[in-house]
Amino acid sequence: MRVIEPHIHMVSRTTDDYLALAVSGIHTVAEPAFWAGYDRGSAGAFHDYFRQLTVTEPARAARFGIKHYCWIGLNAKEAENPRIAAEVLPILPEYLDRPTALGLGEIGLNKNSRNELAVLERQIELAATRGELILIHTPHLEDKLKGTRIIMDIIRADARIDPARVLIDHAEEHTIGEIKDRGFWFGLTLYPNSKGSPERAIDAVEIYGTDRICINSSADWSVSDPLSVLKCANEMRRRGHPEHAVNQVFYENPKSFLGQCPKFQAD
Repeated sequence: MRVIEPHIHMVSRTTDDYLALAVSGIHTVAEPAFWAGYDRGSAGAFHDYFRQLTVTEPARAARFGIKHYCWIGLNAKEAENPRIAAEVLPILPEYLDRPTALGLGEIGLNKNSRNELAVLERQIELAATRGELILIHTPHLEDKLKGTRIIMDIIRADARIDPARVLIDHAEEHTIGEIKDRGFWFGLTLYPNSKGSPERAIDAVEIYGTDRICINSSADWSVSDPLSVLKCANEMRRRGHPEHAVNQVFYENPKSFLGQCPKFQAD
């Protein structure tokens, strides 16, 4: 089977992980900009990070026959700092123009604070002006539903943005229905302890169907598994779902969503 990994943080992974992806059949990955586990201190640090996403990682991936794409944006955690935001937001277009950049992401909310909201609104405006795809990060805490609703309200208020060009990630059982009802794509994250498991993800597929869903590992510097999407696909197959449905969820769906960016070509 073919699988696209639509959300993984390869800057945090080793070359052994690239090899594991390649030999397991994952030959196309997309990497959102995210929080590094610490707060960066300057726009210069973000310049270095965005260069890593747009230059270093595509080259590192190519050694293993993997196509590497990325998203560019100021993550929700560091959006809390107005000084950093004022320095970083003006440099985003430079990196969005790079040949492997798919759009604004992952942007969103963490604590649903005023500072986060202000930065999110500016990045959504940038996406609308440029016609970019959007990848949304939703809070991991008890404010997930509230944050998801706030984000959807902001986006739906801008007539320039088609919800079908927005993927709202880290969705959970209590947010999926509203996300789909409002026309967005949704992402399910397979991440030990804090997000979801293959079993929960396939439960959601069985409840909500196979359309407008992308399943990802979000594998990064914490305890995570870069091959979890394959294990999830196997769980779907184990439950007796036909191969065409498995292929839709794990290959055709991310190909369709990401393919709305003309830069994207799946392997």
